Amino acid sequence: MSGIYALLYLIRAEITVKGGISATTATVVSGSNSDYPWLDLLDGLADVLHGLFPAMLALVLLAREPGLRAIGWDTRRLGHDVLVGVGFTALIGLPGLALVWTAHQLGLNASLQVVDLPDVWYRVPLLLLSAAQNGILEEIVVVAYLLTRLRQMGWSDSRALTTQAVLRGSYHLYQGFGGFLGNLVMGLIFGWWFQRTRRVLPLVFAHTLLDAFSFVGYIYLHEHVSWI
Repeated sequence: MSGIYALLYLIRAEITVKGGISATTATVVSGSNSDYPWLDLLDGLADVLHGLFPAMLALVLLAREPGLRAIGWDTRRLGHDVLVGVGFTALIGLPGLALVWTAHQLGLNASLQVVDLPDVWYRVPLLLLSAAQNGILEEIVVVAYLLTRLRQMGWSDSRALTTQAVLRGSYHLYQGFGGFLGNLVMGLIFGWWFQRTRRVLPLVFAHTLLDAFSFVGYIYLHEHVSWI
């Protein structure tokens, strides 16, 4: 459904907005801004918890068959998994910045307002929690669960890999064509790794770090770098 809504957003922008998707602004993380910061914080924490529920359900189902160790959701190789996650962060993050700049120059992406949260004491901690939620949700559901079940259904690795990569790209279409392409490539790399290693934890670490750098970096850089 996120992919469908993102596609409809893109179509609507291209049809109804002068200048198309490049004339719109997409917000990745937003939050409340009222006179009661503690209520705004609770709203943000509830959003994080809500986003974790699908991943928790997927883990329950995977625990039944084939088991959580079969998808690499364990700490047997924690140090190695962290190092691999850091490596993936560099592999995806640096070219990703170049893609964002290129898509911005070509008018293929919406302007990104990555963070729309008030400057309050809990902003950075909440952004880090949101980054972790994204990493857990997407890598557990889109990679570990989907690729495991498609293999059990008899799909070839190439067909399953393409499907999950397109799915990942689809729910980023609200950012424009650059967002779709960048996340499709990320899906191909992450999915290929999982199919060969059956370890999802490095991908969760990498995705969490990527989003953490994106969210927190945006706060401090967007007023100084025109294309961020």
